[in-house]
Amino acid sequence: MSEFSKGLEGIIAGQTAVAIIDEAGGGLQYRGYRLSDLTEKASFEEVAYLLLKGRLPNAAELNEYRKHLASERDLPPALRKILEEIPVTAHPMDVMRTGVSALGCIESEGKLRDQQAVADRLLACLGSILMYWYRYAHEGVRIDPAQGGNSIAEHFLLLLKDWVPSDQHRKALDASLILYAEHEFNASTFTARTITSTLSDYYSAVTGAIGALRGPLHGGANEAAMELIQRFKTADEAEKGIMEALARKDKIMGFGHRVYKHCDPRSDVIKVYAHHLSQNDEDGKRMFAVAERIEHVMRREKKLFPNLDFYSAIVYHRCGIPTSLFTPLFVMSRVTGWSAHIFEQRADNRIIRPTSEYIGEKVREVTPLEQR
Repeated sequence: MSEFSKGLEGIIAGQTAVAIIDEAGGGLQYRGYRLSDLTEKASFEEVAYLLLKGRLPNAAELNEYRKHLASERDLPPALRKILEEIPVTAHPMDVMRTGVSALGCIESEGKLRDQQAVADRLLACLGSILMYWYRYAHEGVRIDPAQGGNSIAEHFLLLLKDWVPSDQHRKALDASLILYAEHEFNASTFTARTITSTLSDYYSAVTGAIGALRGPLHGGANEAAMELIQRFKTADEAEKGIMEALARKDKIMGFGHRVYKHCDPRSDVIKVYAHHLSQNDEDGKRMFAVAERIEHVMRREKKLFPNLDFYSAIVYHRCGIPTSLFTPLFVMSRVTGWSAHIFEQRADNRIIRPTSEYIGEKVREVTPLEQR
């Protein structure tokens, strides 16, 4: 019997210069830069530039890149019409998948745009796609997706509520986008690379990645984490509820990680923003206390740590973002990492085609139909 790894755990499936997960040697790094340094000293647009172009921009380059992304926010009339036909009951991740696929029909790669142009276009307009559908489906409002905002985070919050977000809200959302931007050969990124390896088009690779991210074991965990936190009114109630859930052997979403063994370094960063946003009112303080108690119980009882999704849920909630939009925000960020990997796969391509170990019946005779 040949050796195999269920779920490909521990298997090296390719080479990348985009990111490294190194718990012992500086944590998660994007192209050699520590993620903690990037969230402290850079904006999401700078990180997107780094992932897509291989280096951090200077001030002039960043200014031009922001202007370019702003010019790519609008949606063609045909896409707006499609989004208006999607029912309010649709899952927002299905809207994102449909929007990207439709845009690929309208603005096909090669004829209208090269791969860098497609990457920038998707980065700029994914928030527009999501919010155009959301506001029309829920409020009957046709928003102008090209309206202002100096950053992707600010633009999204403007489209969501027609308000000018505070620096606190904008910075928290911007930091979360940086933290979610890239994570090596995760399920959605590997899906994008696999599709790319067949020489399929850019939009197909991103559409497939969105499908992979939709699952609760990958991108949907932040929505589940919010639902868990909102279930309890006090920290004591949360401890009692989590202990009962553990006794039933329920899975507690937002804890542990397939790759990290001791802690998720991204969680420590986002927790600071969650704490700051939660101090503005009593409800926020209560919710943060509930979350911290859940974290304490999970560490004590299961020796599990919160991953990025857990405290990101509080950040998004405190920014006024509906829970159903949490995972689509993940898409808006991770499209940068997907794009960097699509570029990399194309630059040195070989079709991804692993082998399997067959465990079924062997050499069976076909019984004639009349004898079965």
